[in-house]
Amino acid sequence: MCQDHFNMRAANETRLCAVADSEAVTHGTVEAGHQRPLATIFGEVEVERLAYRHRRHQNLYPADGVLDLPIERHSHGLRRIAAVESSRGSFEEAGDAISRATGQQVAKRQVEALAARASFDVEEFYATRTTVNGEVGDDDVLVISADGKGIVMRPDALRPATAKAAAAATNKLACRLSKGEKRNRKRLAEVGAVYELTPVVRSPADVLASKHGDDPPPAPKARSKWVTASVVEDAAAVIVKVFDEAERRDPDHSRRWVALVDGNNHQIERIEAEARAREADVTIVVDFIHVLEYLWGAVWCFFPEGDAAAEAWVRDRALAVLEGNAREVAAGIRRRATTMGLSKQKRTKADPCATYLINKASYLDYPQALAEGWPAASGVIEGTCRYLVADRMDVTGAR
Repeated sequence: MCQDHFNMRAANETRLCAVADSEAVTHGTVEAGHQRPLATIFGEVEVERLAYRHRRHQNLYPADGVLDLPIERHSHGLRRIAAVESSRGSFEEAGDAISRATGQQVAKRQVEALAARASFDVEEFYATRTTVNGEVGDDDVLVISADGKGIVMRPDALRPATAKAAAAATNKLACRLSKGEKRNRKRLAEVGAVYELTPVVRSPADVLASKHGDDPPPAPKARSKWVTASVVEDAAAVIVKVFDEAERRDPDHSRRWVALVDGNNHQIERIEAEARAREADVTIVVDFIHVLEYLWGAVWCFFPEGDAAAEAWVRDRALAVLEGNAREVAAGIRRRATTMGLSKQKRTKADPCATYLINKASYLDYPQALAEGWPAASGVIEGTCRYLVADRMDVTGAR
């Protein structure tokens, strides 16, 4: 039926009086019977159409434009399936999915080329994308965020520092790693995000509201998300792209800019340096979820594993941090460890937690963030690390 459809169109194609190319050269000679193969979801067909010729220029095929035929042999239907399936896993699995859905065989390298072809205009799309009228309010916040996600690499693709560490590593055992040893086989993919949100004022109690209690007010909801990731470029280059997108949305720096990070010193330094270079006022907020993880690491220095009192201890300290008392919480953790007479080995999680709270205290101004309605958790960038990097790169057997 697909072949018959193209045959019918070829038989009824109307000859045009004059056809000109992009250089305004008229192609006056017309020949019938020119065919081209097209691999569709139903199988391969032949598309016959009129050719408008000129002896010094390439043939023109107006029917190809009417049908919106791709330059390549594969149809848009196959290209769509290849793009969708390639985003879910490996190219080999995408080829298998195409075969299951259509019965057509597409080689792994062709699937890769089709996926790349489908994505070639992504950057241009975002560069020309405009905000829908009314989507951004006068008080809406512009949020930028950055994070890193490790990807297992082949030895020859590691960054120089990691490759050097891998070469110098002397593991105790030949077959497996001992405690504290690292494989040194990953390369960090830098991830960035920019989005808008309408402020939602909350209190510290709202953030820690129990799922069994009253429903807390809704958290700020991200809109118009733009995400990027690169395993080739370093953090500095990716953060430059993030700021470029933020400035495209707010070139006059008239809105409030907030940066959400997990506490990585290099990322904070790059954000601060880029903000100074662009004369942008950016408030950096360290992700509260990471603070919670440090507190949960410290609590087991003081309580037996599984003790219900540990949950109350973490909640009390987390509430104190949200109220702006990070340094006091850090001092209390160290004081408790000393009072209990814990050895250096027993307080291995408590001391780093206290150090983290003290070092990041200037970025833990949660009272301001909650009062202004800003986000306090980096869920957007963590999700980006998962679906933009991990779901594509962290598949079984991938390197």
